[in-house]
Amino acid sequence: MTNNEYHIPVLFEESIAALDLKGDDIVVDVTYGGGGHSSEILNRLNDDGILVAFDQDDDAAANVVEDDRLIFANSNFRFMINFMKFHDVMGADAILADLGVSSHQFDAGDRGFSIREEGRLDMRMNQNAKLTAFEVVNKYAEKELYRIFNSYADLKNTHKVVQTIVRTRKGQAIETTKELVDLMKGLVKGNKQTQFLAQVFQAIRIEVNDEMGALEDFLQQTVPVLREGGRLVVISYHSIEDRLVKNFIRAGNFTGELDKDMYGVVKKPLSAVNKKPIVPSPEEIERNPRARSAKMRIAVKG
Repeated sequence: MTNNEYHIPVLFEESIAALDLKGDDIVVDVTYGGGGHSSEILNRLNDDGILVAFDQDDDAAANVVEDDRLIFANSNFRFMINFMKFHDVMGADAILADLGVSSHQFDAGDRGFSIREEGRLDMRMNQNAKLTAFEVVNKYAEKELYRIFNSYADLKNTHKVVQTIVRTRKGQAIETTKELVDLMKGLVKGNKQTQFLAQVFQAIRIEVNDEMGALEDFLQQTVPVLREGGRLVVISYHSIEDRLVKNFIRAGNFTGELDKDMYGVVKKPLSAVNKKPIVPSPEEIERNPRARSAKMRIAVKG
């Protein structure tokens, strides 16, 4: 499987440029995927450079290239600091996180991410994890379903979504992506249907993989892992992720409220490189429609 078959990297040139790489840098790519970003990073490192890459998906692990400069962790990026300390590679010069679900995961029907491909309700990025979309849809209490759809999706009819799921599962389990799509289709008509279905699936996927918890853990670890002057580059794909990233870069926390010391001096570990996020060009969105919601933020430590 080639990198482009596995995943088309979004904002590829822009993200590589944002890392501001030097030949002997220590670089962290916490979302290896098909290895597209990592391969280009390795091309720009000399023999003294080190790339540490993370991916919890076993399919991604199969794409890892043989390179003495590459240290790969088949692990969630929320454990970044433990792995970096173990390999004595603290003081990274740059960290890259592309938070999107890979094209491969969307297109592989048996993974359960896709609204177009039929498969069992799964949605696990780590295929060894216990919680699946089946358990969320069929076994979560009604109040928990309200929580995930209110927190992780921008829906105007959350009540109908939850009640449709609860009513249906009383008769029989909702087992496949097609069954869930067919249930949800009747709740929205016209050209908004695809976006609505994507939002429903997004909320379930975020819950299954504890994506917001993992993102918070990761962001908090970037500060001790980076050296002074080191760069953090994050590409997010929905407003919930982007808000966390924006607030953390702005204030070093997830509320966005600036913390001051006893003298009134603002304490913040990172500084934004750009006031506004970088977004894909119209040409890139035409080539790769999945890029349309991407936002890239860049920060420097210190």
